[in-house]
Amino acid sequence: MATQSPFSLLESFLKDFPFPQLQPPIWAVDEVQRRIVLLLNHILLEEPEATKRLARQKGRIVQLQWRSFSMKFSATAAGLLDLGPVEAKPDLVLTLTEESPLTLAQGVLRGDRPAVRVAGDVQLAAEVNWLVDHVRWDLEEDLARIVGDAPAHTLGQVVRSMVRTLRQFIGASTADDPGKASS
Repeated sequence: MATQSPFSLLESFLKDFPFPQLQPPIWAVDEVQRRIVLLLNHILLEEPEATKRLARQKGRIVQLQWRSFSMKFSATAAGLLDLGPVEAKPDLVLTLTEESPLTLAQGVLRGDRPAVRVAGDVQLAAEVNWLVDHVRWDLEEDLARIVGDAPAHTLGQVVRSMVRTLRQFIGASTADDPGKASS
């Protein structure tokens, strides 16, 4: 007897729930976007080849889109990112095609890349793809700068173990749900 995944139950509940069209204040969206840019630049600075490749794309605008959320990035001469002007026409638009946040989170936890629709400059898309494939955040190293090597390594092991367990659980729950296994 196949059991239904708790994720599919929650997802069906959220689909039917009449959410009001709540929009966060513009200042909050701007602040979150600036923090994302700071984090991405921190990660890019750890990979010299990434900054060199990004510097060649100076002034180019990439727009990320998911549902009603949108964010524009502009490549700088230093090979880093800045927020793109709101009114600027993007050179590349990357749109996440998965509408469900739960399905998107499940895929990410499994280690899958989300499906993306690409529109715009092919060369810029190739550079962005290279960045996604080759640049990784060494969170454990950053944590070691704050709490020391041993505690950071221990915490890293605990988090990796939790992620492995979550991936196994999600894989098992997806396999138990015949509707999700065929997707």
